[in-house]
Amino acid sequence: MEILMHMCCGPCSCYPTQKLRAEGFEPVGYFFNPNIHPYKEWHQRRKTAREFAEKVSLKFFEDNRYGLREFLTKTSSAVGGVDAEDTFKFGDGFHQRCKICYAWRLNETAKFAAEHGYKVFTSTLFYSVHQNHELMKKIAEGVAKNSGVEFYYEDFRAGWQEGIDLSLELGLYRQNYCGCVFSEEERFSREIKRLRKNLSAQKN
Repeated sequence: MEILMHMCCGPCSCYPTQKLRAEGFEPVGYFFNPNIHPYKEWHQRRKTAREFAEKVSLKFFEDNRYGLREFLTKTSSAVGGVDAEDTFKFGDGFHQRCKICYAWRLNETAKFAAEHGYKVFTSTLFYSVHQNHELMKKIAEGVAKNSGVEFYYEDFRAGWQEGIDLSLELGLYRQNYCGCVFSEEERFSREIKRLRKNLSAQKN
């Protein structure tokens, strides 16, 4: 049975693809990630997702629109308000903007599934140990209810290291931040790291 699998990137698709096939599904890849910036990073991850699909004989679809302006429009209220402070207190894989991003990508996946005759969808987002798992699950279940397409839930985090090993074996490009410009800042900014360290010290 085919299942539409939203792919956030190539490496994160390794374990879910293997696990789904072991369970009798044939995943069909769908790349829709307008949250990824800058353009070169988005292009590289899209290219790597396609490369992975080719290497494991996975049927693959991609949305090739670079969504910088739409992403910023959708998240502007979050990053300009509550999230501005939350940037420094962040510690569980979640910002206000993440909820918007999860819903956008999962909605588009369910929409694509409905339009192309796929009865079930899932996402490699459920492989990441860095995301808010329960929030994504709640959003996906709501999306399924509204779209009429079934959401298949599986906690792919159990195969975190196995997925890393598989991606290295396949020689896939591995990114070092979530994807959006804000997560890039949080990953590399010394100022944010210093502020978080100070907050942590204050709590202790």
